[in-house]
Amino acid sequence: MWSTAREIAAGDVVIIWLTRDYLQPLVITPGKEFNSKFGHYRHSDLVGMPYGSKVGSRKGKGFIHVLRPTPELWTMALPHRTQILYLADIAFITSYLDIKPGSRVIEAGTGSGSFSHSVARTVGSNGHLWSYEFHETRATKAREEFERHGMNDAVTLTHRNVCKDGFTVEDTVDSVFLDLPAPWEAVEHAKQALRKDRMTRICCFSPCMEQVLRTVNALNDAGFTDITMYETLLRPVEVSHVPVLQPIGDISEKLKQAERKREDKRLEQIAAGMQNKRKRDDGTPVKDQPEEASEADTAARERKRLRTDEENATVVSEPLQEMDLDPIEESVGVAPSTTLVPSGPPEQIPPTKINLSKVMPEVRGHTSYLTFASLIPFTPPPETEPSTAAVSPAAATD
Repeated sequence: MWSTAREIAAGDVVIIWLTRDYLQPLVITPGKEFNSKFGHYRHSDLVGMPYGSKVGSRKGKGFIHVLRPTPELWTMALPHRTQILYLADIAFITSYLDIKPGSRVIEAGTGSGSFSHSVARTVGSNGHLWSYEFHETRATKAREEFERHGMNDAVTLTHRNVCKDGFTVEDTVDSVFLDLPAPWEAVEHAKQALRKDRMTRICCFSPCMEQVLRTVNALNDAGFTDITMYETLLRPVEVSHVPVLQPIGDISEKLKQAERKREDKRLEQIAAGMQNKRKRDDGTPVKDQPEEASEADTAARERKRLRTDEENATVVSEPLQEMDLDPIEESVGVAPSTTLVPSGPPEQIPPTKINLSKVMPEVRGHTSYLTFASLIPFTPPPETEPSTAAVSPAAATD
């Protein structure tokens, strides 16, 4: 599937990553150009670049990433011809049907080929996928894509109405996936295609509950067991890296300090305004007055000096309190020597940020119901020979 080379070559299929939700497939054709709101790019400039490269626009505004296709990326970027299966449903179906390397699988309803690419990668070169599509135009488009992506050896695509004509294989496959408007009409044909020498499985993809009920009745009538129905929903979770929340007491104290600072500033402004008014009333210009420190200015400088002294005392005293000082060193204020060890266990530094997860309130919309069932091989009981005991002539006469 797709190119396995390290570098991009002409004719390769690549995935252009524009944003997290906007991906676009592109066939590298020298001479053509790719234009988007993220810039202008020539196909010839992409040839020879390693897959996964970040490519800047020729005008210097914007960039794109050129990625190697995978079934997951193809599901996000493929051109929609029908409603497709997304990764959550594909992963669940693949697991529940026990699709693995070497498995042989039938898919009825090729559509846009989203499920086909994932199954083709899973079964590998030793397995095989038989895909059937009723709509001729969609079948032609899907066949062209499979050929371009190098899937001809793993996938056989047939334009066929399986509800009426059945499948082209019998007693061959390990599992069947039906993505049809009326899957109950194809249940008997699916039973004929499944192997009879081991337990096999079937899955029906139906958007409506009425379809599920009719499919369950058809599975029961056909002899399938272990019938279950699931609905796959995605609930995104947002994870963020935020600072540690401070205690309420610390926040309250900071608010009180801020309020005191605002009040002090207001009082200083009032005192300065009254002083300027007295100077104007005296008839002397303010600029001719000698520069004398007002009571408000003096008080502000005093508060600032006290705060600075307290901070310096805290910075100096904290390390000294953790050390065992000599009486002489304490008396003269000498710093402890390097041979002294701190008393008590070292203080742990609290984390500055923490991770928080938040479940998003909205759940992604319903796609379809998945109805699973198993077919257990039937082993006929051994035939018993009729009794050949001799009958006496007397008993025969009687």
